Amino acid sequence: MKMPNSDAVNFGERVRLNQQKLAFHLKSHYDFIVCGAGTSGSVVAARLASDLKTQVLLLEAGGSDETDLVTNPNRWPATLGSEMDWGFVAEPNPNLNGRAIRYSMGKILGGGSSINVSTWSRGHRADWDFYASESGDPSWSYEAILDLYRRRIEAWAGRPDPVYRGEDGTVHVQPAAEPHPFAFALLEGAESVGLHRFPNPNGRMMETAGGCALVDETVRDGKRQSIFRSYVYPLMARPNITVLTGALATQIVFDRRHATGIEFRYQGRTLRAAATGEVILSLGAIHTPKLLMQSGIGNESELKREDIQVIQALPGVGYNLHDHIAFGCIWENTDKAPPRVPRSQTACFWKTNAALDAPNFYAYSHQGPDASPENAARFKPPDASWSLAVGMRPKSRGSIHLTGSDPADLVKIDANYLGDPHDMRDLVAGLTLAREIGNSAALRPFTGREIAPGSLKAQDLERFFRDGLGTFWHQSGTAKMGRDATSVVDGKLRVYGVDGLRIADASILPRVTTGNTMAPCVVIGEQAAAFLQKEDKGSRSFIEARRSLDFERVTGKQERTGSLLVCRQSRSWPIRPMPLFLNHFLIGRRAGWF
Repeated sequence: MKMPNSDAVNFGERVRLNQQKLAFHLKSHYDFIVCGAGTSGSVVAARLASDLKTQVLLLEAGGSDETDLVTNPNRWPATLGSEMDWGFVAEPNPNLNGRAIRYSMGKILGGGSSINVSTWSRGHRADWDFYASESGDPSWSYEAILDLYRRRIEAWAGRPDPVYRGEDGTVHVQPAAEPHPFAFALLEGAESVGLHRFPNPNGRMMETAGGCALVDETVRDGKRQSIFRSYVYPLMARPNITVLTGALATQIVFDRRHATGIEFRYQGRTLRAAATGEVILSLGAIHTPKLLMQSGIGNESELKREDIQVIQALPGVGYNLHDHIAFGCIWENTDKAPPRVPRSQTACFWKTNAALDAPNFYAYSHQGPDASPENAARFKPPDASWSLAVGMRPKSRGSIHLTGSDPADLVKIDANYLGDPHDMRDLVAGLTLAREIGNSAALRPFTGREIAPGSLKAQDLERFFRDGLGTFWHQSGTAKMGRDATSVVDGKLRVYGVDGLRIADASILPRVTTGNTMAPCVVIGEQAAAFLQKEDKGSRSFIEARRSLDFERVTGKQERTGSLLVCRQSRSWPIRPMPLFLNHFLIGRRAGWF
């Protein structure tokens, strides 16, 4: 239910004053500390804080989302390269003729959900069943996740569909608003080349080999509904959730192999806060592995090379980087062109190989040319054009590496696009259907000549891809869930080999989902919160007992700001023998007593 404008203003003032007070009087310890207020982190923090007895600290390195660049979903391109973007750049790739791909990621309350195109894509049946198989946990199966979407996540504003869509959840989801005749023509064109048309791109369409539909979006009355605004903001007048912006997590604090808190930079100082429950990393597929490695969890040889003490050797940290690769097909407009809006009203999914368990291609349409600088120089597309932005799930996997042990040191991102030779063959096959859609009879009233790539052959077509591939910003997989030697977390998202530490973001996905990753990241956040709450019920007495311990075990100078410790010199928490009651608790938890 929407809040009347006057009530919204009053609530906003209450939020501002409450958060100002909580930030001034930071505690020395919280029940849970969530690092990263992006999509998954917002969900985890909000669900945990729904219990007023649970104290939650939510750290976000970025700033406020109170800007028209966020609330107006059509202004998302202006956020790229801004202060709301981490501005990562991948290493120059010889497979892309030496190009270095810009690798944007949200640095703002809401993370990617505040700067993306607001497309809601829930993932394919095969994705979720694959995750359940990899983790050995049926709670990740398609049927379990479908129930979660219906029961807890979605507030579906389209035509009622109780089998697939929920109406009483937290996230407002609607069909594309006021679709233009161009959108219906594109869907007709997609149908003419063999794609079945569905009522929406989620639900039944995500159980099939592909199809087309109007998009689902997280937009209401023309305003973006980020996941932070949907989950966290309604709770921010409460006394039990503290949201800090400009707070960069720099170190996970360990007592032996138990994560006991977080060190972070805030307002020019290095602070520490303890977690009496657990620490949850929701920093995304680039910074989650970075923080793990700089805290002593990762590939042993890589950590030793940077002179980092090894807490737990996990060779999979930073590896398995999986992302949708992207390219644009461009056509001239006619005088019937729709408004110049940088978001799609349509979604098309298809396979290039019938043996695949899910579509490996998708395409969205938008006004304007979609071309890399190299392809723009080659094809010279006019501004009066439209594009199919085509995405492919590749076989290639990349990796993230440290360049130093200091939190200020950048990471090295090897996206490894086209590292697997199958990818080029799949790109050529997928391009064929994309061009057939764009050149279909249904679109001729809106389409002049095809500008790029046209009917290129062999080496010229290969050059089109090597010069033109970019990212859909769906970085995943760098701390994957599973049971093999390269897995980082188990089916409950607990980091292997340590206690008190979980990961909740796209880095846990064994492979990138079919389509955009915002909705799956909401699922990850919901799952993490449910796992934590279930275990917390059995350990509440343990947490209460632990609150009485002395958490001021630090070396170097100390001072107090409110009741939070400010650490000036030492970055290490003294290692002490595990308390006997804690040891008994951990043994009991593993044995299933709690």
